[in-house]
Amino acid sequence: MTINAELLEKIIREAGAIALTYFDDLKNLEISKKGSRDLVTKADVAVEAFLKDQLAEEFPQYGFWGEESGKTDNQSSRWIVDPIDGTHSFTKGQYFWSICVALEVDQQLVFGAVYVPAVDDYYAALVGQGAFKNGQPISVSSEDQLESSMVATGFACLRNHLEENNLERFCRIAQKTTGQRRFGSAAMDICMVADGQVDAFWEQELNLYDVAAGALVAQEAGATVTDFKGNKGVFPKQILVTNGKLLDQLLPLM
Repeated sequence: MTINAELLEKIIREAGAIALTYFDDLKNLEISKKGSRDLVTKADVAVEAFLKDQLAEEFPQYGFWGEESGKTDNQSSRWIVDPIDGTHSFTKGQYFWSICVALEVDQQLVFGAVYVPAVDDYYAALVGQGAFKNGQPISVSSEDQLESSMVATGFACLRNHLEENNLERFCRIAQKTTGQRRFGSAAMDICMVADGQVDAFWEQELNLYDVAAGALVAQEAGATVTDFKGNKGVFPKQILVTNGKLLDQLLPLM
């Protein structure tokens, strides 16, 4: 199977340009709610519609699963898309949001891209071919001591009904690490592990479209991707991404 990574980058960067037109005019942005705290904007819908149309035109053999429009019929081989991961950050004028596109074929991730338009960072990976940021190879950090590490996490926007809402887990880990970050886009967080900017990331109650693209980038950069028990794979309801050296130190705190 041949994947035209250059064409995909062009499409995804064009999607980013669409998102930026809304980001640059937030005072006129139409915002609604899918739930009590779960936001959706006209930008989310426009970016996803563009990606859905372009990917269908260029790669008609694959199905589509987008956060806003749902699933097409063919899901055995499909694009998995989050048009704006970090919508709340987007609506506040912050830079911590991203466009996520992954390709899954027969339940295996084979392509992933996370584009951060506000800072023009494009992370991408093809399975077995390494991970890249703006065309340059990236890899995880070499930090091997939890007490010296910087970690990132996030909290489900709808969490008041959750018995485990990540607050206790965050407090345990914060006491054992030097730095803690909460940026607001899981996909960005995962790519920051891939790039060595943070040493580990965990979150729970996500969806596959939040993490699929970033997970492949991280794996290709040398990261471990597991659930909170250390089982390998992409588990959006429990995802722990580490530089590998910190996995055994973090798992007891999960």
